[in-house]
Amino acid sequence: MFKVTIDKKTYIALLEERHAEELYHLIDENRLSLGEWLHFPAATTKIQDTREFIEKSLNRFASNNGYWAGIWHKGKLAGSIGYLYIDLSNNKTEIGYWLGENYQGIGLATQASKLLIEHAFNNLQLNKVEINVATENLKSKALPERLGFKKEGEIRDYEKLNGKYFNRIIYGLLKDEWLNKESY
Repeated sequence: MFKVTIDKKTYIALLEERHAEELYHLIDENRLSLGEWLHFPAATTKIQDTREFIEKSLNRFASNNGYWAGIWHKGKLAGSIGYLYIDLSNNKTEIGYWLGENYQGIGLATQASKLLIEHAFNNLQLNKVEINVATENLKSKALPERLGFKKEGEIRDYEKLNGKYFNRIIYGLLKDEWLNKESY
């Protein structure tokens, strides 16, 4: 499908069925850390689950309603990023992302997010990109803040994970803000 180079060691590419096993193993190896903030690790118990996820993502891609791509670094699947949906009537989308623990803190999610933001504004002609994160997920909150997103609000008790309720911060970035940025 598509592949976009970030640098000599890193690229993003649309997840395909052939990636199901590698995706499952990355989730399985990072189940505890990912499960702290996300629902899907608990629901991903076998390779067939990742195959079904990829199939749904490809169907969403085909219907222009979002998709998930893998983030590869040094030849290994490091995580995933995608548009959770594409709302053409309101010209907006939401970006989601996650990385395995060994790949955090080296800028992979930030660089991949920049690519998706550029694509959303320049190719899809959207007006707004959102990123939603749990208030206590400091690493994930740092990304939209670093890229110039504005905190638009907080939803209390948005989701329940591991028996605990988490609030969710909604960050937004408008096309004009991105195009007029000094540098991120």
